[in-house]
Amino acid sequence: MQDIETRTTTKVIRRFLPILVVSFILCFLDRVNVGFATLTMSKDLGFSNTVFGLGAGIFFVAYFLFEVPSNIILEKVGARIWIARIMITWGILSAATAFVWDEWSFYTIRFLLGAAEAGFFPGIAFYFTLWLPSRHRGKVNSIFLASMPVASVVGSPISGWLLSLDGMWGLHGWQLLFIIEGLPSVFVAFVVLYLLRDTPEKAEWLDADEKAWLADELRRERESVTALVPHGVLNVMKSPIILLLCVVYFGVTAFNYGISFFLPQIVRDFGLSFVQTGFVAAIPPMCGAIGMVLWGRHSDKHNERRLHVLLPLSLAAIGLGSATLVSVPVLKLAFLSLAAVGVFSTVPVFWVLMPSLLSAGAVAVAFAVVNSVGNLSGFVAPYVVGALKDATGSVNPGLQAISLFGFVAVALLAGIIRYQQSVARADDRPVTAKPAVS
Repeated sequence: MQDIETRTTTKVIRRFLPILVVSFILCFLDRVNVGFATLTMSKDLGFSNTVFGLGAGIFFVAYFLFEVPSNIILEKVGARIWIARIMITWGILSAATAFVWDEWSFYTIRFLLGAAEAGFFPGIAFYFTLWLPSRHRGKVNSIFLASMPVASVVGSPISGWLLSLDGMWGLHGWQLLFIIEGLPSVFVAFVVLYLLRDTPEKAEWLDADEKAWLADELRRERESVTALVPHGVLNVMKSPIILLLCVVYFGVTAFNYGISFFLPQIVRDFGLSFVQTGFVAAIPPMCGAIGMVLWGRHSDKHNERRLHVLLPLSLAAIGLGSATLVSVPVLKLAFLSLAAVGVFSTVPVFWVLMPSLLSAGAVAVAFAVVNSVGNLSGFVAPYVVGALKDATGSVNPGLQAISLFGFVAVALLAGIIRYQQSVARADDRPVTAKPAVS
């Protein structure tokens, strides 16, 4: 017979993880498929690289503005209803992108899409803290966040194929892309509504002893944290630690969006067809997905978070910077794949490390603040890369700037970790106390 920990966590993971993975795949695909659409959309609508970069990035301005309010509402009304609402509205708006006609309608729909999606990822990250002890979240986060590269692996060939169907039903290929990739989110939202429960107490599929074990385990975990940020919205908003974590996550996500939005253009410049571009552009995210899952499992196995964030983030900065220094397609693709492995392996462990810096009441708001401010890089990175490409004819200067900022993020995060260790020693707490940073 399985012990109660294995039995309980297995039930939780099997219940929620598959549908949340599918949801996040659709979420990320609807967020970045504009990178493929622009291969023909920009020509049809007369968009420059700067216009495309601004339109791709303005999503994150709305995301920033609405993220914290969305997560506060989620905490009050429950994840089940709020996550389903998010999915329905983003699916409709993503499909509606097919009908933009000029740059201002493009900017408007991307802004509304960002507002609709705000709160989804930090809401799920917070949701996991209500259901799983920290020692299980590295693996679960890595599988969940593997949805990002998987969305590119699956979506790139499909997007390339949809672009080749130009003229079907009287629509451009990029219009078909937005409609066919956007509407599934609406239908999956109703499955989420059926499967999710807001708290373990409401889980009719857990036995009484399993509920009691989970509640006790999560309570003891909260009490063991060496918190650098106290609870309360104002405390979170004014905390220097949260500000520094925002800067760190800005650097992390800049890699993600810098690669995701411009990878199709980089690969297309290899002289490939749309369909070939789709398959080749899937290689870096596929490598990233494999690295993410293996690295998350390794982090859980050793219950170590510090080096499991710092090492892959350093690898991402080295890989992306190196990709700008070579012109041979195979070498460029290899370095981009190295960067993808680094950044995608960083993200899940970062979100496991985060709660170990916070008091229990600060987690939901802090997740929203760090994610929203950090994701502003999704506005800055595409705009900067696009503007520099218009000015220089190359994406390399913009990617080099992203790589440099990655090294800054490594240095800041190392400083935060060292500071927490000093606070733990001053409080006579073991520096490696679980679930604090190892």
